[in-house]
Amino acid sequence: MKKIAFILTLSLLFISCDDGDLTLASFNFENVAIEKCSSKNIVFQKKNKETLLLEIPEDSFENEVTPAGEPRIINISSLNKVSYRNYSENIVSNTICSDLPPATPIVTKEWIATGGTIEVITTEQLNDIDELIGYLHTITFKNMNFSSTSDSFNFESYLMGTYVTSL
Repeated sequence: MKKIAFILTLSLLFISCDDGDLTLASFNFENVAIEKCSSKNIVFQKKNKETLLLEIPEDSFENEVTPAGEPRIINISSLNKVSYRNYSENIVSNTICSDLPPATPIVTKEWIATGGTIEVITTEQLNDIDELIGYLHTITFKNMNFSSTSDSFNFESYLMGTYVTSL
């Protein structure tokens, strides 16, 4: 009887084990241009059904070169927000920048940065005859933690890319 109970218990354990639909949350926007909303302080990257949003005051991108090895450090806060979203359909810039969210596509999953820093390194943008035409702001996330209602992930260092401002 003990053997039967043991085998039954063991078989129930194997049957009840479910690896689920484990999805590793992460993102990669390599070689995706950074865009800016004209009416909001949001810079973003979009790729198919996903976006990476950085809501940050415009003065975070000062048109002033940062000294070598001394990036601007911006802490995640209620003023400086980073989020990653998945949508139900491919998105366009107007969807992100709209004051009123459109009916479609809808956000199916969102991860919000709960900690970490944003580093900005600013360099000059010169034309072919070495005239200053703008500034390049290289944005890197450091020790960034992202959380949703059901899971989380983090990056020790993630290069978002370069945001360009004109004179």
